[in-house]
Amino acid sequence: WEFRGSGVMNMHGSTGDIIFIGTRTEQLEEIFYEMTHKYDQDIGGSGSNLRTPSCCLGESRCEWSCYNTQEICYQLTQEYQDELHRPAFPYKFKFKFDGCPNGCVAAIARADMSFVGTWRDNIRIDQEAVQAYIGGEFPPNGGAHAGRDWGPFDIQKEVIDLCPTQCMWMEGKELKINDKGCTRCMHCINVMPRALRPGKDTGCSILVGAKAPILDGAQMSSMLVPFIKVEEPYDDIKEVIENIWDWWMEEAKNRERLGELIKRQGFQ
Repeated sequence: WEFRGSGVMNMHGSTGDIIFIGTRTEQLEEIFYEMTHKYDQDIGGSGSNLRTPSCCLGESRCEWSCYNTQEICYQLTQEYQDELHRPAFPYKFKFKFDGCPNGCVAAIARADMSFVGTWRDNIRIDQEAVQAYIGGEFPPNGGAHAGRDWGPFDIQKEVIDLCPTQCMWMEGKELKINDKGCTRCMHCINVMPRALRPGKDTGCSILVGAKAPILDGAQMSSMLVPFIKVEEPYDDIKEVIENIWDWWMEEAKNRERLGELIKRQGFQ
């Protein structure tokens, strides 16, 4: 950077991990070439382009992950190199990949397109483990609230009454779930991880339009595709992405994020 620019860098700034400050336009292509070919470094952009996609640890570390977040994050980063490096968009565009509804990268609040892992069959229930939680054999929340006596575990108060759609109930000693009413919030699974698991027919939901408050205030993303399988080569997902980009590039004003365009023109 002493040679190509000013020698001044920001380390872990608000817009990137290393920000190179102060160079001339004619140096940019040279810098890109040197970084990518000589130092084998990919460079994120900070213009009106696709920003470096990010994901949670997914199946490599987490039992709840409903698809391989790291693989699709890597594949789409490779696929859309041009969109990362040659700004063609009205403004910035972000993908984030959450393996399950716990949302460890907070895609639903921060990404123009959020990919949140989900399942479309029934939550798996181990009734013996449910009784072990009720009987105090297993600590709730994986032991996360240890260190203080909260009294005996109360499944009615701590799980059933807190279900947002009230789709759970006890029948004698059996826990019942009306899966058609379940919104996959994962509260019950988080409280009783040894008794409840996501279903086996897994994929992701695609949501669009989240952003921080720049022009129009903060927005959470809205559901576009309730369920899609996440399988290589991800052609179905790429089709959704590219159709959205076509519409956004055609219709958006300068510096208008996808969520703001949807708000202005309507979701349809």
